[in-house]
Amino acid sequence: VQLVESGGGLVQAGGSLRLSCAASGLPFGSYAMGWFRQAPGKEREFVASISWSGRSTHYAESVKGRFTISSDNAKNTVYLQMNSLKPEDTAVYYCAADKTTATPSRIALYDYWGQGTHVTVSS
Repeated sequence: VQLVESGGGLVQAGGSLRLSCAASGLPFGSYAMGWFRQAPGKEREFVASISWSGRSTHYAESVKGRFTISSDNAKNTVYLQMNSLKPEDTAVYYCAADKTTATPSRIALYDYWGQGTHVTVSS
């Protein structure tokens, strides 16, 4: 199983980025997918998740209304559209896959993880 994130970079506050996570080696349509992030010196935290069907989503309060998670089962890819970015969104962003829960938010529930992509938001 391989999850590969892309789309990170440097952006000014108020700007947007779209992260992608390409999955291989697993039946993508059978897994819930999630995004997490880890800022320097902080613990990894939940950002958003989407059910295997794509019909249910769940967001952390800190990103509600600014971030949107979506998936394209035909491309085995999950996306995270990030708008109105803030300096506090600066972190390494990870995608993850979970085969048993609809829209999981707990790290321990996830079975597979990507290597992460860096997002830096300048003020």
